[in-house]
Amino acid sequence: MHDKPVFVTHYPKEAKAFYMKIDRDNPKVVLNFDLLAPEGFGEIIGGSVREDDHDILLKRIEEKGLKAANYQWYLDLRKFGSVPHGGFGLGVERTAAWITGEKHIRQCIPFPRMMEKTYI
Repeated sequence: MHDKPVFVTHYPKEAKAFYMKIDRDNPKVVLNFDLLAPEGFGEIIGGSVREDDHDILLKRIEEKGLKAANYQWYLDLRKFGSVPHGGFGLGVERTAAWITGEKHIRQCIPFPRMMEKTYI
């Protein structure tokens, strides 16, 4: 549909992780993004604002049906207050494949897994 990368933002909160901050203007979505490369290469960058409110984070964990005890270490990071922050991940190999026009991502991975090769 596009010949340049496109940002997609504000996914439904049900489709995303508990740690993504809910948009305070529209509580049905989270503050996140994906950068999609054209020509079928897909997502090359994904990120979001992280929830920094302990009580909201705990509620989101429970809404997702997760056990809060398993995330106690993460909740402790927010217990005494946290600064607003975000994060993202860049798919280096996928980005390299898109930039170079490689049709298979395996050509951009330093040590791809191959059926006939074993790295020791």
